[in-house]
This record gives sequence, structure tokens and C-alpha cells, in this order.
Amino acid sequence: MIPLSVTWDDIGGLVDAHERFLTGARVDADVRGAVLDSWKRCRSVGLEPDRLLVPYAPGLALDDALLRAAEPVLQRLSSSLSDVGMTVALCDGQGRMVQRLGGDRLLRGRLDEVRFAPGFDASEQVVGTNGVGTALAERGPVYVVGREHFADCLQPFACAGTPVRNPLSGHIEAVLDLTCLRDDSDPLMLRLVREAARDIEARLLEQATQRERALLAAYRRAGRDADGWPPQPAGTRPGRYGEGAGARLGRIDLAVLREKAEELIAAPHRTLDEVMLSGGRSALLLRRQVRGAAGETGAVVEARILGGAGVGPVGLAGPGTVDGPATVAGVVPVPQFATEAAVAVPISKITRPKKRATATGLPGSPTSPPFPALLLPSPQPSAPEPVTDDRLLLLGDPGVGRLAVLARRRLELLHEAGIRVGTTLDVARTAEELAEVAVPRFADFASVDLPDPVLHGEEPGPLGAATRLRRVAVGSVREEPDLYGVGDQVGYVPSTPQSRSLETGRAVLEPVLAEAGGWLAQDPARLARVLTAGIHSLITVPLRARGTTLGVVSFYRSEHPAPFEEDDLSLAQELAGRAAICIDNARRYTREHNTALALQRSLLPKGRPEQSAVEVAYRYLPAQAGVGGDWFDVIPLSGARVALVVGDVVGHGLHAAATMGRLRTAVHNFCSLDLPPDELLTHLDDLVGRLDRGEGWAVDSSQADSGIVGATCLYAVYDPVSRRCALTRAGHPLPAVVGPDGTVEFVDLPSGQPLGLGGMPFETVELELAEGSQLVLYTDGLIEDRHQDIDAGLERLRTVLARADRSPEETCEAVLDALLPARPSDDVALLVARTRALGPERVAQWELPSDPAVVSRSRAAVTEQLAAWGLDELSFTVELVASELVTNAIRHATGPVQLRLLRDRALICEVSDGSGTSPRLRRARTEDEGGRGLFLVAQLTERWGTRYTPDGKVIWTEVPLPRGLTTP
Repeated sequence: MIPLSVTWDDIGGLVDAHERFLTGARVDADVRGAVLDSWKRCRSVGLEPDRLLVPYAPGLALDDALLRAAEPVLQRLSSSLSDVGMTVALCDGQGRMVQRLGGDRLLRGRLDEVRFAPGFDASEQVVGTNGVGTALAERGPVYVVGREHFADCLQPFACAGTPVRNPLSGHIEAVLDLTCLRDDSDPLMLRLVREAARDIEARLLEQATQRERALLAAYRRAGRDADGWPPQPAGTRPGRYGEGAGARLGRIDLAVLREKAEELIAAPHRTLDEVMLSGGRSALLLRRQVRGAAGETGAVVEARILGGAGVGPVGLAGPGTVDGPATVAGVVPVPQFATEAAVAVPISKITRPKKRATATGLPGSPTSPPFPALLLPSPQPSAPEPVTDDRLLLLGDPGVGRLAVLARRRLELLHEAGIRVGTTLDVARTAEELAEVAVPRFADFASVDLPDPVLHGEEPGPLGAATRLRRVAVGSVREEPDLYGVGDQVGYVPSTPQSRSLETGRAVLEPVLAEAGGWLAQDPARLARVLTAGIHSLITVPLRARGTTLGVVSFYRSEHPAPFEEDDLSLAQELAGRAAICIDNARRYTREHNTALALQRSLLPKGRPEQSAVEVAYRYLPAQAGVGGDWFDVIPLSGARVALVVGDVVGHGLHAAATMGRLRTAVHNFCSLDLPPDELLTHLDDLVGRLDRGEGWAVDSSQADSGIVGATCLYAVYDPVSRRCALTRAGHPLPAVVGPDGTVEFVDLPSGQPLGLGGMPFETVELELAEGSQLVLYTDGLIEDRHQDIDAGLERLRTVLARADRSPEETCEAVLDALLPARPSDDVALLVARTRALGPERVAQWELPSDPAVVSRSRAAVTEQLAAWGLDELSFTVELVASELVTNAIRHATGPVQLRLLRDRALICEVSDGSGTSPRLRRARTEDEGGRGLFLVAQLTERWGTRYTPDGKVIWTEVPLPRGLTTP
């Protein structure tokens, strides 16, 4: 270790931002994103910008194949830059410099001073932000100039670096860097270094191609040796060309053979495999070692088809004439990254050569991939297959075959993730699905940590080391008690990979956890036990969607002995990226759902109203798909009556909930007028129509919620004195009446059209209900869904209701348990009302002639009845109210007059007459003879009003009962 200390240098335009960053201030607007992320990583590992400790390792070397591919490229690049004062550096996959070329004496001397020379470490965690280490950390090209370097000693320089990847595996094999003084910098440096890296990768690919050609030539020279095949069962023989052309292998059989051959060539300890094919056939696969003339080693897989009526063999077309066998026209090139489908598959086009084939037409030529080539049966051969090649199925390097198998498995995992993750709009369940998909196919342990606001559908805000997360999901191959469990709150310290992922928004790979001091700092004692249990490697990935970080997912490996590598990091990012979109969709849905639900619940009844006519119970359950427009209400009316309402606005969401609130308010207002049921629905129908038309305002038809699509309603009024119930409906399901003996009947109500259509009258049906009957009102979500029609739902409802001596609460529970699905597609409102009767002992009624002399007799009768009820202290008030009302009826109305007293929760005094004229409360002037009686009534009573009947009107008043007295 060589200590290096330098003084602070103020050169560079980012000095102020760098100083503010070191003090903990936010500098997001002043520093490029990639540079700021690098600064954060440097800070998290405790790097000091004014003091670096740069390790030195002599004798560093790269793989011979890489050096052969890179040498001509580096020489050419160095020569082209000889006049511009720029040096070319080649570092290994860990950021340690192996070679440095070019540059004038001044530049080389300055670089030697800061230890940017062969043998020294240039990784980001050692020297901070720079072209080598940051390119490794970002796994892509970077350009760093001046004060963007984290370390003070590097700020006089500018550098551009990019990784050099193995074109087959995608692994970072080296880092190529261009460095110059800051004053000589040019952004074109980044383009130059990227092109040079691509040239090196292309040469690596060409070397692999030459290797495959050498292996194929060696296989041809060796010829086919049948001694390696096991004895075949009696009666079976390999298929030959020209026999049973109709029984050729189909695409499914070919795909199975391809998959099994790839697995076999990648397995060094297996030599034979049997594959079952369609039509009762089978294939024997044999793996052979092959060695090229120059010492190249590889493997081939041969296939022999058994059973069936002769099958065209799986073979390689060898050199031949125009009449020879057909050859595959080409193969799909191998992707450069192993996270993609690195599997050679044949192009469907098949051609027949017109002249003798050459080596350039074989797999392994420069136009073919340097990968085990899959060779398919010729479709219609005209001559027997050459004996030397009729069974070759796959040829290549076992290491490359392993990459093919891994690539296919990774694609299968991504495909499965696309199907299994995000099946619901529940945040926690989506996180669980991610853990279930990842374990055990990708990791042995997986955990998902989210902040509480995300679980509640809210925006998470900036996430960092100070953010408390909650463990939402855990997947594991075995129980690990030392890891945090589901529901635990977790606060990650700044040095942990999870915290770094949250802060930088990038995935972090810790291949060897035993060496990850930042991870161990979270809880040394607990995590030491985790290491002892076998967990040895970790990948953390931030869950980011639409520019927002939602949480972090951690993948641990224990059962698999190999640590995570670069390809695994790419796969983890892809898995987390897909899951993050699903989690964000669920979060947004949760937010909208909670908003609509809160709005709807604020508009629904809170508690039970004070009334004695019925005993009620109710339930409201929102749909899983979203809040709807169902509502219910119990509204006390005059004369001890009660109104029962159930309605349903078509649709879901905020618009349906808001429309429901408007209609419920309108029903309350119409009820205050004591309108008959059919007349009330007529007014409501007119209101819905006006709301749909915009109430006189121009309606923007482009808005999805510009109008009311439709609504249904059922309105019932029950009178406990007469035990009669008047009902009418507008397109709503039929109500059910459960008798005291448990018999169930659906009231035969005229359907009526849904609200808002207008033009048609509504009809009212009256029926008498026995005391203790239950009136059941509900919305269609209870009896109708995609799996059953409404008639089946009504029969199920009838069966559940057919039981006597059950309270309304018990009825609600029984109905929902029997009829409600686990995940209802529509919201459900249920209202159950058990009727009560106001008996004759609580009702007093007198028929009065239209004669002023009866006023005194009515006062006496009222006083006597109140004394009988024990309400003497109300005598003066009620006597005066009754006297005024009877006097007004005799003086201003026509027809017979009736006086009625009801003892309910309040003392009700009613006077009815045959007139349709309603009295009006007014303030009498000094010279007026009348107008004071009704004002006096209003002052003495708690409430008063008028309701109209078919024969006239009723003036009613309510006087509170004395404290301590309750309804009998």
C-alpha cells in the first residue's frame, strides 16, 4: 500500500458543488447523474478525496485470447493518438492496470505521480470516480473530466473508459481507458474508446469462430465411429433418408432434441441421454470429446432415432455435389449477452447447394456463430446420407453450451415472471409473487422491502439511509431465522448494499458477503450467523418505476456454491424492473381505490337513525375492481314512519361514488317533503336526467365521466301504526319479505325503467306486513355475477332467507356468507329491516266535526290521554298545540277533522283535514288579527310540518318526551 497525500486544488468548475456534497448538501442540479452516483458510492465506502491508499500488484496479466484480440487494436489506437497527448490504458476486470500505451513524457510523469500506471488499482472504491473504476461500477462507458473526479489528485485529468465484454458470455473481461490532461480533453474520447472496445470484442468473436471451425474439421477427420454407441433394443434401427418421408421429425421433436443436446454438451460428466419423441419414437444422444489439430478441445452430440416407420436422420450435410443432401441456409447469430437467448436456432429457409460445399458454408465460418450449431434433418433428400455425418446434432465448446443452457433458463424465468408477477392489484401480493418467482430458480433467499406509504398507495418520497422500510415478502428454500421476517421494520445503515441501491437507484452486486464490510455493518452479530448458515452472495436491486424508487429487493445465494456474477446482475435488474412496474400499478390502484372508498364511505350513513318503526342491519362491501355507486339509507319520516332506500349507480370509481352522494342527498331532500314513493322517484328520475344533461351547462362529451350512465333505486315507506308498506322501484332487483314463520316472498313490483330515462310513470304497491317480518333490500352485486344469472341468485337468496327467529344482523351475516364470492366483481349493499308495530295502547285518535265548539273538547281529551300515559308535564304544551291546529283546520279547511296522538320516541300530535292548502309560517304584524297561532306551534314543538294524503293533508308536530321516559 502506497500512501498518497496531495493538497487541495481549486481548479475546475465543480469545486463548489464538490465541497457542498462533502458537507452533505444536495447537489443534484449541479452534477451529472452518473458522476453524482459515483460520488455517493465513494462516500459510502469511506473514501477521502484528499488521501488515497492505492494498492500495487506486480505481474498482472490478462487471458491470452484477450491479449491477442486487444493488441492490434491498442497499437492502432495508440498510434493514432501519438500527437494529441493521450494515453491508452488496458485494465483487468477488477480495475487493475495491465498495460499503458502512448502519451508524451509530461503526461506519463503526471500519471505516475498519481499512481495511474501498470500494477496499480484504479477501481472506484480505491481511487474514486475515474474512467476505469466508474466504467466498471456503471457497467458501461463513462466520461469524467476535471473536478468530476472524486479524488483531488485526479482533477487535472480527463478520462473516458468502457468495459470490454466477452461476446459470448457478456462478462466484463477488461476495461479500456483513454486519459489526458483536462485542458486537452474532448468528448469524442468516449466515442473513440467505445469503438476500440467493440473492435476487441469483434476479434474475440472471430477467435471463437475459428475454434469452432477447427473442432468441426477434427470431427470430420475422425469420421463416425459406431463403437461408442450402446447396443440397441431388438427391432429398432436408426432412421435413414428416403424411408418414410412422411414421418420426419416435427418442430416440437426438433426443439426437444435441441434442448437436450445443449444440456448434454454443457454437462462434462454425462455422455448419454435418451429423449422420448412423438409417435412412440425415441432418440439416443451421445456426447463425444473432440480435439482440433492445434489442441482445441470441444464436444459433439450425435443423435440416433429409434422406432417408427423410418425417420429422416438428424445430420450435418457434408461436402457433396448438386445432387447431395440439402443444407441449412443459415443460423441466427448468437446474442452478445448471456441474458438473451444465446441459442443457435435454424432459419426455416433451406437450400440445396449448386456446387461442392466449402468450409465457409459450414457452422463455424465467419458468417456463422461461434456457438454449438444445431443441424436439422433434410426435408426431402434425394440420395442416401453420407455415412460420416448422418448423426451429428450439436458441436461446440462445453463452456459455450453451458452459456446456452443458462441463457435459455434465464429467458424461461423472465417469461414466467411476466406471467406470475402482477396477477393482482395488491401491492403486498405482487411483492410476494416476485419472491416466489425468484426462489429457488434464481436465488435461495429473496426479500422485498417497501416503505409504508407505498403499501397505502401513497407516493414514497425520496428514499435513503434514513428511510424505514417494511419487509413485505420473503421467499426462501429453508427457514432462516436470522434474516428479517415479513412485517419487520428495517432501517439500513448507509454502507449496506440496500441503502446504496436506494440512494443511487442502481443495482449492487456483493459476490462475496464475507468480504462485504458495508453489509456486515448492519448488524454484525446477526449477519455473522447468516454467513455461518451458508449465505455467501448478494444482489440488491432498487424497485424503480416511472422515475420513482418504490423499495428494494435483495437476492441471496446459499445452496448454490457459485457466487452471483454479472449475468445474474442483469437478470436481477430485469426481474426487479418488471416487478416494479406491477408494484407501482398496484400502488396507484390502491391510491385511487382508497380515495374513492373514503369518498363513498363519507357519503354513506354513519350509524343508525333514531326511529322505532324497524330494527335495521346493513352491510356495504366494495368490489375488488373498484368502488362503485351502491348506496342505502334509513330515513325517519313524520307520523313514526320510516323510509328505506337502496340504489345503484352504474360504473365504478370516483365518478360513481360522487354521483351516488348527489342522489342520496336528493332522496333526503325529497323525503323532507313527505312525497309519495312514486312521486319521489319521478322527481329523482327528472333530477338524474338533468344531471346527465349538465344541468343547463354545456357538457364536454370528451370526458369519460361527463354524464350519469344510469342508476336504479328501490324506495319503500313503512307505517308502524297501520303495518302497511308502500314500495316502488326504478329498474332495481325485487325486494324480499321474510315472514315471522320463515316464509320468503319476492314482492311483485312493476319494474319501472332506470332513473334518467324519463317519460314513464312509476307504480306503487302496498302490502300489509305482520309484526316481526323482515324486509330485505339489496343491490344486484349480491345475486348476479359472471358465473350465475340473476334467477339462480334469487333462488339462492330465497334459500338462505327461509329461516324464522333470526335477527337482522344474523340475516346479513348468513346472506353474505352464502352468496358473496371471495372476490366480488361488483360492490354490494344489503339492508335488512325487521318491522315493529305501534300498538293501539300507544295511539289515540278522535274524529271531530267542523264545529268551533269541539276545540274545548279536544283539549280535554288530550289532557286525559296524556295523564293516562303518565305525561302530565306535557299537558299544557300539547293541549295548546292541539287547540291551535284544530282551530286552524276548522276555520280554514274543509271536510272532517281528525286529531291523533302517537307516543313514540317523541309525542306526535297530528291534525288532518280535507284541504290541500298548506299553512305558511309568517311573522304577524301588530295590527294583524291572525298568524300567531302557527308561530306559537313552531316555538313550542321540536319539529312540525305538512304531508299530503289522497284525501287532504296532515299537519304534524313532535314534542320531546320528558327526560327519564322511554318508549314503552
